[in-house]
Amino acid sequence: MTNKVYLLEDDRSICELVKCTLELSSIDCEYFTTVKEFNEAMERRVPEVALLDIMLTDGDGVEVLKQVKARHPEVSVIMLSALSKETDKVRGLNAGADDYIAKPFGVLELVARVNAALRRTSKSSVLKVGELEMNFDNMTVVYRGKPLTLNNKEFQLLKYCAANEGKVLTRDTLLTEVWGYDDGETRTLDNHVARLRKLGLNFETVFGVGYRFIAG
Repeated sequence: MTNKVYLLEDDRSICELVKCTLELSSIDCEYFTTVKEFNEAMERRVPEVALLDIMLTDGDGVEVLKQVKARHPEVSVIMLSALSKETDKVRGLNAGADDYIAKPFGVLELVARVNAALRRTSKSSVLKVGELEMNFDNMTVVYRGKPLTLNNKEFQLLKYCAANEGKVLTRDTLLTEVWGYDDGETRTLDNHVARLRKLGLNFETVFGVGYRFIAG
């Protein structure tokens, strides 16, 4: 499967320019002009690199960044913004961005930054936390030296919890980040956690709140 770059930008002319520029350099790019479209695409396929505008008509690019990094820490995120003050850059980088490009930007610089991000991402397709190892490319999981067989939602739930290992995660947060809704049936979540526990994974119940995953 070829590398994929997603662009979230509400200016369609910039979208067309970036897409054309990257594809001339043999980089597969798909763009979206709304947060909704971007989120729907993330459900279908997770890209290697995401280019996110900060100032969007229907949302805040930094908030999108936080959601991407929380659910898919392996994705390399580059912020694109006309906000070029140092404080704006620091805000994006502190929120988890891997890089920041101020508008207007040169197309050669953009291609170079994306290629650099793709190189970094190709080396970070494996998440190791304690005695847990997850490979995002082939969706394999090894815990304490033993391979585990997980379905897609179990894998995504474990992936999110492993990326936030040791943190207390509320049921609403897990339903939103893994299933895409924040007002659903918590029994679905509890059943998935129970299944992962049967495989030996350590999910601590924080009564009245949610769960905490411990990888050791």
